[in-house]
Amino acid sequence: MILPNKLFSYNDSILSKMPCILCNLDTPKTPVELLRLCRDIQGPVELVDVLDCLYALRKITLNDKGEIEKC
Repeated sequence: MILPNKLFSYNDSILSKMPCILCNLDTPKTPVELLRLCRDIQGPVELVDVLDCLYALRKITLNDKGEIEKC
């Protein structure tokens, strides 16, 4: 997980990618759909890091269909 520090700027960190995920969750979406919608996320590993942080902050949840939705 990349957080901002002396080596990584805010724009290079996963914190800058959280708003993109939250803005695209007006309806529940699968992780693949989110990866396609958020162009600034570099790959599936970075997507998982962002989703982990959002889940830990209780901003997203997983529904019965396996889709991610906003809390």
